[in-house]
Amino acid sequence: MDDCVFCQIIQRKMPASIVYEDSKVMAFLSHRPVNEGHTLVVPKKHYVDIYEAPEEEVAYLFTIVKKLTHAVRDAIGTSAIRIVQNNSKNAGQVVFHLHVHIIPMKEGNHIWRENDFRSTELLEKDAREIRQKIK
Repeated sequence: MDDCVFCQIIQRKMPASIVYEDSKVMAFLSHRPVNEGHTLVVPKKHYVDIYEAPEEEVAYLFTIVKKLTHAVRDAIGTSAIRIVQNNSKNAGQVVFHLHVHIIPMKEGNHIWRENDFRSTELLEKDAREIRQKIK
């Protein structure tokens, strides 16, 4: 994918601050970080999103995410980490190459608001609908 910025980083055609690399994945710091240490983990093979990627590759990707989460946490000095993975423009995906964000969070960074609750009835309705779709 010549026009994919992450593919260009993987191929060393664009610069990046690489923190991890093996034969299947690469991790580098975001150039538009939410916070210090914001790391992106990408498969080296191009997949637009999680829907395209084979399960075993997604599993491996998240194995590395877990490994790097410890390193990011320890390097930044926080116990709070947000893991984000967006699929499609409406979900906030900006680069259309499957990737996972590891975002260190510190006091005051959270976006959860105390009064943002969904009723038990609506949660159970949502849960039923999701359970019906599990294959």
